[in-house]
Amino acid sequence: MSKARRVRFSVATYNIHKGVSRLRRRVVIHELRERLRGLDPDIVFLQEVLHTHERHADRYDEWPLRPQHEYIADAYWHDVAYGRNAVYRHGNHGNALLSRFPMLAQQNLDISAHVFESRGLLHCEVSLGERMPRLHCINVHLGLFERGRQMQIRALVDRIVTSVPRNAPLIIAGDFNDWRSKGDRTLTDALNLVEVFEERTGHLARTFPSLLPVFRLDRIYVRGLEVVDAHVHYVKAGPRMSDHAALAATFELTSKTRH
Repeated sequence: MSKARRVRFSVATYNIHKGVSRLRRRVVIHELRERLRGLDPDIVFLQEVLHTHERHADRYDEWPLRPQHEYIADAYWHDVAYGRNAVYRHGNHGNALLSRFPMLAQQNLDISAHVFESRGLLHCEVSLGERMPRLHCINVHLGLFERGRQMQIRALVDRIVTSVPRNAPLIIAGDFNDWRSKGDRTLTDALNLVEVFEERTGHLARTFPSLLPVFRLDRIYVRGLEVVDAHVHYVKAGPRMSDHAALAATFELTSKTRH
């Protein structure tokens, strides 16, 4: 006898620009944390997360004492993963994943196309519950230049083909910097993915710059999941917290268990 089990969960992806506003160089990590709590996702994909920055810690009285991903997670997201990408004199930054579900595995891969731009791919496996398949979450921040992005997208495809079972649920989210959408079809065609906003609205979401968005840089691709809804969260009147808008989506996964 088999019984269908259904799990509903939500995700968000956000390039937080190291917790500092671009124009006024003001610390906004506290507002960013509250904004993410307001969205209330179960899993959070973050890009441009500062682990340490000695100069900022000395300059700003309100600078958090913990790495930014730990400060944001606090008691809201119990499991965290950090992938260090860029290392410099005063600290380092990278991608982070925060989850209310148990994290079973994590690995950060260097996909930098050249020495002047450090990029990574953070691959985590998450448990959605007993007898549910593992959810594979891949957090990416691709490069600014087309040639490098194409190399990074090929590395992403190779990683999924070799490390993610075909029947496993999969989410790839982050800042793709793919403003000409050249990498979009490569991902959807090679991996049988759907981009959630294109699935729901017929087009990718405009996310950059956050105040007057023109470019479709941030995305959420999925496979093996039912898309329930998807929303873009733009900056309203007030101080800018990041130059990117946040994306959020809700999914359902059904698994049959035998008794």
